[in-house]
Amino acid sequence: MKNIWLQSLAITLFVFLTLWGASNITDFKLFSAFDPISQALSDFELTDYAFSNLRHDPLVDQRIILVNFGDLPRREVAQQLQIISQYKPRVIGIDGYYNCEGGLRDTVNCPQLIDTLGNLMLANAIEQAGNVVLVSKLLQSDSASNAEAIDLYDSIEYSDPIFSDHARNAYANLVTGAVYQEDVKLCRSFIPKYTVRGKDEYAFAVQICMLYDSAKTKKFLARNKEEEVINYHGNVEIQDIRLKNLKRKSTTTTNYPIMFYAIDANQLMNGEVLPEMFKDNIVIVGFLGAYFGDATWIDKYFTPLNKKVAGRANPDMFGLVVHANIVAMILNEDYVSELAEWEKYVIGFLVCFFTVVLFIEIDLKLPAWFDALSVLIQLAQILLISGLVVYTYAGYSFKLDLALTLGVAALVGPCYDIYKSVQNELIRRFTKPKSGVLTNN
Repeated sequence: MKNIWLQSLAITLFVFLTLWGASNITDFKLFSAFDPISQALSDFELTDYAFSNLRHDPLVDQRIILVNFGDLPRREVAQQLQIISQYKPRVIGIDGYYNCEGGLRDTVNCPQLIDTLGNLMLANAIEQAGNVVLVSKLLQSDSASNAEAIDLYDSIEYSDPIFSDHARNAYANLVTGAVYQEDVKLCRSFIPKYTVRGKDEYAFAVQICMLYDSAKTKKFLARNKEEEVINYHGNVEIQDIRLKNLKRKSTTTTNYPIMFYAIDANQLMNGEVLPEMFKDNIVIVGFLGAYFGDATWIDKYFTPLNKKVAGRANPDMFGLVVHANIVAMILNEDYVSELAEWEKYVIGFLVCFFTVVLFIEIDLKLPAWFDALSVLIQLAQILLISGLVVYTYAGYSFKLDLALTLGVAALVGPCYDIYKSVQNELIRRFTKPKSGVLTNN
């Protein structure tokens, strides 16, 4: 029996070594012909299926109202803020950055400066509201950029002081893996807090929640997780009202119904809103297209709610709605829990080890049935693990990341056969037959 445990340990280590080697081969892109396939699969996680297919339809979160500012100039955004402020919301978040790119403060490089009156109007509207959260930008120094640390930031830039001095400032950066703004952006998580130059900076949604319900926000931050998975629950309906007579479908590309109420710029300016929607609630103003129904990709992300869970074609959610989902997650205390890294390795090791033990027992006692039974066991394991990952996420918001376990479950059969073949060949080559035992010449 002792020999079985030692042999199982050796084969298990061989499986992990093989998995490590396969991972390095793909990193070196030795099989570049398969890169498109690997890219499509890398965009997919089993939990995406739980998001897009298995969860119950969410209720509309009436505490969070989204307002589109489209392509409005600053003076008209100021008018929007003045209208919204009259309705007495508790917090106003503006997903807009009002500064000159690169610090070039001239009317050629920063034409926004031409409208001096518009800038003063916006600054006054922010000051008069008194409850505004304004977006800042986390940036990379040249050293961090040269190190290709995509989501690592070591500096921050705020909107012009005439705006930022009268508002709370919070960064809107999301974890996407994109190097440039124009790249495809897949957003599953965000960083709640960064320490930049010795000062704690909070994410846009976190700062909004802090003003709305500080107790729940502090409880969320007490989780002390460097990166949080976003527990998405829904999107918005942004059908262009001008196309209603054509019976056009919504432009949403998710499998979920309305989670948040959204108001287009012209609806707010024309008074086509109910004031009671805003009172004591959170209003987040930002970009939802030049108009509702605009098929733009600007500030739009792929999320797990996408109708196509792999090989995605169209981004499904504006950044403004991503922030709204984070706000709802914090206020509902509906967080996503995850396995620790060491737990992933322990689970993978144990599943692999005891599978090998089972394989050895079958090989010793039922050798004629080994091939069929080993394949059936592997298939059953993969299906069981996959189902467990999906339903654990759908039912308990627990991200059971068992990718490593799936990998070893897929490799354990072939690795067992390779190990056994090599072992038998070594025994045949280096073990001399005992005297008195007949051998075939």
